[in-house]
Amino acid sequence: MTMIEKILARKSGKEQVTAGQTVVCDVDMTVMIDLQFSTLWVQPLRINDPDKVAVIMDHAVPAPSVGDATAGTNARAFTRHFNIAKFYDVGRHGICHQVIAENGLARPGEILACTDSHTCAAGAYNTAARGLGPAEIYSILCTGSTWIQVAPTLRYEFTGTKPDVVSGKDIFLHIAGTWGDATNHNVEFGGTGLASIPMNDRRTIATQGAEISADYSTFPIDDLARDFLTARGAAPDGCQAADPDPDAVYAAVRTVDLSRLEPHVARPGSVSNNSFPVSAIEKRPVNQCFIGSCANGQLEDIAIAAATVKGRRVAPGVRLLVTPASQAVYREAMRAGYLQDLADAGAVVTNSTCGACFGYHMGLLAPGEVCLTSSTRNFTGRMGSPEAEIYLASPATVAASALTGHVTDPRGGIN
Repeated sequence: MTMIEKILARKSGKEQVTAGQTVVCDVDMTVMIDLQFSTLWVQPLRINDPDKVAVIMDHAVPAPSVGDATAGTNARAFTRHFNIAKFYDVGRHGICHQVIAENGLARPGEILACTDSHTCAAGAYNTAARGLGPAEIYSILCTGSTWIQVAPTLRYEFTGTKPDVVSGKDIFLHIAGTWGDATNHNVEFGGTGLASIPMNDRRTIATQGAEISADYSTFPIDDLARDFLTARGAAPDGCQAADPDPDAVYAAVRTVDLSRLEPHVARPGSVSNNSFPVSAIEKRPVNQCFIGSCANGQLEDIAIAAATVKGRRVAPGVRLLVTPASQAVYREAMRAGYLQDLADAGAVVTNSTCGACFGYHMGLLAPGEVCLTSSTRNFTGRMGSPEAEIYLASPATVAASALTGHVTDPRGGIN
């Protein structure tokens, strides 16, 4: 069996599952976000297990509207009523996938569900994590289980060593540009090259699995992952990490030679079959550059952006927005001096939230504007006007481009 098949088999009480089978599985962690407590929220009469529920204020924090403020009130009432200890209110908040990682809510071999579409981010920790609709999350909240149809799995085998300038975003964009969508499939990663991919980049890759429509996006547990999880109380040695069997059946096995990769950029509209090496992209002028989101608002991403712009100035006419993925990342970046370097260069550092990524507040685009972003999506209208253009790239590429005023290769060309 593949990684996902092993997890689903264990959680459904079966010895084995295969692609095409539908199983009912116990869910280990149900994560609710602020948006679920807004329109049409009805507090349940009972929930299955308060210890298996987390509530995170993440999309609209602090509340930018009366409706969002009401959602916060509903969330606080819900957590008080059911004595939910894992509540990350304003001040402890952040993008849910970052908060999940920081607090060890995603554990190897377990199932995690959340209303956000990028829940597959937790696959970096060998978790079967998937975004589901609000009604299904409500059902899991009350019953503790859900049904899952087992999809076939695509295996990506990493070889070689990742160059320092290449990030997880670049690896994902190469995969999306080369092979396109993975609709109705799981994606699984491994291979000898995995050792050169740090945990933050693994999470970026896992997060972006949603953009190729993968059901699950999963990594194995190695020494690097074990150390990361142990430091966050996720106790990998007490969990059943899922490794694929030698005879696991895959829909396809695809090899990615990391040593041959270079920074990539996705042109506006989609990432699938629309991502290219930055050397092949035109020097498109940009109005806004954004570094943040669940994919690339991690401390390592903030550090890269700060190092790129330190001692320089953002180009005239360009807005550089930087959003740390959580309050914890914000504090660490402040202590390290990254936020000072960014602000001195002319960047605006915002509160930790989804913010500009989903086109709700703190950085919407006007008609005719061009944005280069390290966030998750580049489809039309995602970040504001449907008449704006959104290019997708790594934090290094975004920061370099903010300095030049056009899409720029971070390996050189910065004045």
